[in-house]
Amino acid sequence: MSPQPSQSRRVALVTGAGRNIGRAIALQLARDGFAVAVNVRSSRAEAQAVVDELQALGAPALLCLADVTDRAAVGAMLGQIQAQWGRLDVLVNNAAIRRESPLADMSAADWHGTLAVVLDGAFFCAQAALPLLTQSEAGAIINIGGLTGHTGAADRVHVVTAKAGLVGLTRALAHELSPGGITVNCVSPGMISSARNASSTSAVPAHHARNKPLLGRRGSVEEVADAVTWLASPHARFITGQVIHVSGGAYLGG
Repeated sequence: MSPQPSQSRRVALVTGAGRNIGRAIALQLARDGFAVAVNVRSSRAEAQAVVDELQALGAPALLCLADVTDRAAVGAMLGQIQAQWGRLDVLVNNAAIRRESPLADMSAADWHGTLAVVLDGAFFCAQAALPLLTQSEAGAIINIGGLTGHTGAADRVHVVTAKAGLVGLTRALAHELSPGGITVNCVSPGMISSARNASSTSAVPAHHARNKPLLGRRGSVEEVADAVTWLASPHARFITGQVIHVSGGAYLGG
Protein backbone atom coordinates (compact mmCIF):
# COMPACT_ATOMS: atom_id res chain seq x y z
CA MET A 1 0.00 0.00 0.00
CA SER A 2 1.17 3.51 -0.83
CA PRO A 3 2.32 5.54 2.18
CA GLN A 4 -0.08 8.18 3.43
CA PRO A 5 0.83 11.79 2.62
CA SER A 6 1.42 14.17 5.49
CA GLN A 7 -1.42 16.59 6.16
CA SER A 8 0.47 19.30 4.26
CA ARG A 9 1.30 17.18 1.19
CA ARG A 10 -0.86 18.11 -1.77
CA VAL A 11 -2.53 15.49 -3.97
CA ALA A 12 -2.76 15.39 -7.77
CA LEU A 13 -4.66 13.17 -10.20
CA VAL A 14 -3.14 12.68 -13.67
CA THR A 15 -5.26 10.93 -16.29
CA GLY A 16 -3.62 8.93 -19.05
CA ALA A 17 -0.48 8.74 -16.92
CA GLY A 18 0.93 5.39 -18.04
CA ARG A 19 3.42 6.74 -20.56
CA ASN A 20 4.94 9.77 -22.28
CA ILE A 21 3.62 13.19 -21.20
CA GLY A 22 1.30 11.79 -18.53
CA ARG A 23 4.06 9.76 -16.93
CA ALA A 24 6.45 12.73 -17.03
CA ILE A 25 3.83 14.96 -15.38
CA ALA A 26 3.26 12.43 -12.61
CA LEU A 27 7.01 12.18 -11.94
CA GLN A 28 7.53 15.95 -11.93
CA LEU A 29 4.62 16.48 -9.56
CA ALA A 30 6.04 13.82 -7.26
CA ARG A 31 9.43 15.56 -7.28
CA ASP A 32 7.60 18.77 -6.39
CA GLY A 33 6.15 17.14 -3.29
CA PHE A 34 2.77 15.84 -4.46
CA ALA A 35 1.10 12.54 -3.76
CA VAL A 36 -0.06 11.34 -7.18
CA ALA A 37 -2.99 9.25 -8.37
CA VAL A 38 -1.97 7.56 -11.64
CA ASN A 39 -4.92 6.94 -13.95
CA VAL A 40 -5.01 4.63 -16.97
CA ARG A 41 -7.96 3.00 -18.70
CA SER A 42 -6.65 -0.57 -18.81
CA SER A 43 -2.83 -0.68 -18.94
CA ARG A 44 -2.35 -1.86 -15.36
CA ALA A 45 1.28 -2.94 -15.90
CA GLU A 46 2.26 0.48 -17.28
CA ALA A 47 0.47 2.28 -14.47
CA GLN A 48 2.04 0.06 -11.83
CA ALA A 49 5.48 0.82 -13.27
CA VAL A 50 4.78 4.55 -12.88
CA VAL A 51 3.48 4.02 -9.35
CA ASP A 52 6.69 2.14 -8.53
CA GLU A 53 8.77 5.02 -9.91
CA LEU A 54 6.85 7.53 -7.82
CA GLN A 55 7.24 5.49 -4.67
CA ALA A 56 10.97 5.14 -5.38
CA LEU A 57 11.07 8.95 -5.24
CA GLY A 58 9.43 8.79 -1.82
CA ALA A 59 6.05 10.01 -3.06
CA PRO A 60 2.74 8.42 -2.07
CA ALA A 61 1.13 6.99 -5.22
CA LEU A 62 -2.16 5.34 -6.09
CA LEU A 63 -3.07 3.29 -9.17
CA CYS A 64 -6.51 4.23 -10.52
CA LEU A 65 -7.94 2.07 -13.31
CA ALA A 66 -10.84 3.98 -14.86
CA ASP A 67 -12.18 4.80 -18.31
CA VAL A 68 -12.58 8.59 -18.25
CA THR A 69 -15.47 8.34 -20.74
CA ASP A 70 -17.47 6.40 -18.15
CA ARG A 71 -19.05 8.84 -15.70
CA ALA A 72 -19.63 6.19 -13.06
CA ALA A 73 -16.05 4.93 -13.31
CA VAL A 74 -14.74 8.48 -12.91
CA GLY A 75 -16.92 8.95 -9.84
CA ALA A 76 -15.59 5.72 -8.37
CA MET A 77 -12.00 6.85 -9.06
CA LEU A 78 -12.53 10.11 -7.17
CA GLY A 79 -14.08 8.09 -4.36
CA GLN A 80 -10.95 5.94 -4.30
CA ILE A 81 -8.76 9.04 -3.99
CA GLN A 82 -10.94 10.49 -1.23
CA ALA A 83 -10.86 7.21 0.69
CA GLN A 84 -7.07 6.95 0.34
CA TRP A 85 -6.03 10.54 1.01
CA GLY A 86 -9.10 12.61 1.81
CA ARG A 87 -8.15 15.43 -0.52
CA LEU A 88 -7.40 16.48 -4.09
CA ASP A 89 -5.63 19.70 -5.00
CA VAL A 90 -4.74 19.34 -8.69
CA LEU A 91 -6.47 17.59 -11.59
CA VAL A 92 -4.50 17.09 -14.81
CA ASN A 93 -6.72 16.06 -17.74
CA ASN A 94 -4.16 14.42 -20.01
CA ALA A 95 -5.98 11.36 -21.43
CA ALA A 96 -6.36 11.63 -25.22
CA ILE A 97 -6.64 9.78 -28.52
CA ARG A 98 -4.69 11.21 -31.47
CA ARG A 99 -5.23 8.89 -34.42
CA GLU A 100 -5.41 10.20 -38.01
CA SER A 101 -8.08 9.55 -40.63
CA PRO A 102 -9.31 11.42 -43.73
CA LEU A 103 -12.77 12.93 -43.30
CA ALA A 104 -14.20 10.71 -46.07
CA ASP A 105 -13.09 7.57 -44.23
CA MET A 106 -13.79 8.62 -40.64
CA SER A 107 -16.34 6.49 -38.84
CA ALA A 108 -18.81 7.83 -36.34
CA ALA A 109 -17.10 5.65 -33.73
CA ASP A 110 -13.72 7.33 -34.41
CA TRP A 111 -15.31 10.79 -34.19
CA HIS A 112 -17.28 10.15 -31.02
CA GLY A 113 -14.51 8.10 -29.43
CA THR A 114 -11.95 10.90 -29.73
CA LEU A 115 -14.30 13.59 -28.43
CA ALA A 116 -15.39 11.28 -25.61
CA VAL A 117 -11.87 10.76 -24.26
CA VAL A 118 -10.70 14.36 -24.62
CA LEU A 119 -13.85 16.37 -23.86
CA ASP A 120 -16.22 14.07 -22.00
CA GLY A 121 -13.29 12.77 -19.97
CA ALA A 122 -12.17 16.25 -18.92
CA PHE A 123 -15.76 17.25 -18.12
CA PHE A 124 -16.51 14.13 -16.08
CA CYS A 125 -13.23 14.39 -14.16
CA ALA A 126 -13.65 18.10 -13.43
CA GLN A 127 -17.22 17.59 -12.25
CA ALA A 128 -16.37 14.61 -10.03
CA ALA A 129 -13.28 16.33 -8.63
CA LEU A 130 -15.05 19.58 -7.82
CA PRO A 131 -16.10 18.76 -4.23
CA LEU A 132 -12.51 17.92 -3.27
CA LEU A 133 -10.94 20.77 -5.27
CA THR A 134 -13.28 23.22 -3.56
CA GLN A 135 -11.90 22.15 -0.19
CA SER A 136 -8.31 22.83 -1.30
CA GLU A 137 -6.70 26.17 -0.59
CA ALA A 138 -4.96 25.99 -3.98
CA GLY A 139 -7.18 23.96 -6.27
CA ALA A 140 -6.15 23.75 -9.92
CA ILE A 141 -7.33 22.05 -13.09
CA ILE A 142 -4.79 21.75 -15.90
CA ASN A 143 -5.97 20.51 -19.27
CA ILE A 144 -3.49 19.16 -21.81
CA GLY A 145 -4.30 20.58 -25.23
CA GLY A 146 -2.43 20.27 -28.49
CA LEU A 147 -0.80 22.25 -31.28
CA THR A 148 -3.32 21.33 -33.96
CA GLY A 149 -6.17 22.62 -31.85
CA HIS A 150 -4.77 26.05 -32.79
CA THR A 151 -3.18 25.50 -36.20
CA GLY A 152 -5.58 22.92 -37.66
CA ALA A 153 -4.35 19.86 -39.55
CA ALA A 154 -5.52 17.54 -42.30
CA ASP A 155 -6.79 14.06 -41.41
CA ARG A 156 -7.37 15.13 -37.80
CA VAL A 157 -10.79 16.72 -37.77
CA HIS A 158 -11.75 14.76 -34.64
CA VAL A 159 -8.52 15.54 -32.77
CA VAL A 160 -8.46 19.23 -33.80
CA THR A 161 -12.09 19.66 -32.79
CA ALA A 162 -11.58 17.94 -29.45
CA LYS A 163 -8.45 19.89 -28.55
CA ALA A 164 -10.00 23.21 -29.62
CA GLY A 165 -13.01 22.35 -27.48
CA LEU A 166 -10.71 21.77 -24.53
CA VAL A 167 -9.62 25.41 -24.76
CA GLY A 168 -13.25 26.48 -24.58
CA LEU A 169 -13.81 24.21 -21.59
CA THR A 170 -10.76 25.73 -19.91
CA ARG A 171 -12.06 29.27 -20.31
CA ALA A 172 -15.60 28.39 -19.24
CA LEU A 173 -14.40 26.60 -16.11
CA ALA A 174 -11.99 29.44 -15.29
CA HIS A 175 -14.99 31.77 -15.10
CA GLU A 176 -17.21 29.38 -13.20
CA LEU A 177 -14.72 28.08 -10.66
CA SER A 178 -12.87 31.31 -9.87
CA PRO A 179 -15.17 32.20 -6.92
CA GLY A 180 -13.93 29.03 -5.22
CA GLY A 181 -10.30 29.96 -5.84
CA ILE A 182 -9.79 27.15 -8.37
CA THR A 183 -7.55 28.04 -11.30
CA VAL A 184 -8.11 26.40 -14.69
CA ASN A 185 -5.48 26.50 -17.43
CA CYS A 186 -4.45 24.60 -20.55
CA VAL A 187 -0.94 23.48 -21.50
CA SER A 188 -0.66 22.99 -25.25
CA PRO A 189 2.30 20.79 -26.26
CA GLY A 190 3.62 20.80 -29.81
CA MET A 191 6.49 19.06 -31.57
CA ILE A 192 7.30 16.86 -28.57
CA SER A 193 9.43 13.72 -28.87
CA SER A 194 7.54 10.78 -27.40
CA ALA A 195 6.93 7.08 -27.98
CA ARG A 196 3.76 6.31 -29.94
CA ASN A 197 1.26 3.63 -29.06
CA ALA A 198 -0.88 2.24 -31.87
CA SER A 199 -3.96 1.94 -29.65
CA SER A 200 -4.25 5.71 -29.18
CA THR A 201 -1.96 7.39 -31.71
CA SER A 202 -1.21 7.14 -35.42
CA ALA A 203 2.33 7.05 -36.81
CA VAL A 204 4.26 10.34 -36.81
CA PRO A 205 1.60 12.89 -37.85
CA ALA A 206 1.91 14.65 -41.21
CA HIS A 207 1.66 18.07 -39.57
CA HIS A 208 5.03 17.46 -37.89
CA ALA A 209 6.66 17.90 -41.30
CA ARG A 210 4.97 21.30 -41.80
CA ASN A 211 5.31 22.88 -38.37
CA LYS A 212 8.90 23.71 -37.44
CA PRO A 213 9.95 24.86 -33.97
CA LEU A 214 11.81 28.17 -34.05
CA LEU A 215 14.24 26.70 -31.54
CA GLY A 216 15.30 24.08 -34.09
CA ARG A 217 14.54 20.97 -32.05
CA ARG A 218 11.69 18.93 -30.66
CA GLY A 219 10.73 19.36 -27.06
CA SER A 220 10.84 16.73 -24.34
CA VAL A 221 7.99 15.36 -22.28
CA GLU A 222 9.80 16.73 -19.23
CA GLU A 223 9.52 20.27 -20.61
CA VAL A 224 5.76 19.87 -20.90
CA ALA A 225 5.69 18.49 -17.36
CA ASP A 226 7.65 21.51 -16.11
CA ALA A 227 4.91 23.83 -17.40
CA VAL A 228 2.22 21.74 -15.72
CA THR A 229 4.09 21.60 -12.43
CA TRP A 230 4.54 25.38 -12.48
CA LEU A 231 0.81 25.93 -13.03
CA ALA A 232 0.16 23.55 -10.12
CA SER A 233 2.53 25.47 -7.86
CA PRO A 234 1.95 28.44 -5.53
CA HIS A 235 3.82 30.59 -8.07
CA ALA A 236 0.94 30.47 -10.58
CA ARG A 237 -2.04 31.30 -8.40
CA PHE A 238 -2.81 34.53 -10.29
CA ILE A 239 -3.02 32.73 -13.64
CA THR A 240 -6.30 31.27 -14.89
CA GLY A 241 -8.13 30.78 -18.18
CA GLN A 242 -4.86 30.74 -20.12
CA VAL A 243 -3.29 28.54 -22.78
CA ILE A 244 0.44 27.97 -22.25
CA HIS A 245 2.15 26.80 -25.44
CA VAL A 246 5.13 24.46 -25.09
CA SER A 247 6.11 24.14 -28.74
CA GLY A 248 9.51 25.75 -29.21
CA GLY A 249 7.86 28.51 -31.24
CA ALA A 250 6.09 26.18 -33.70
CA TYR A 251 2.98 28.22 -32.92
CA LEU A 252 2.92 31.88 -31.95
CA GLY A 253 -0.45 32.89 -30.62
CA GLY A 254 -2.84 32.90 -27.72
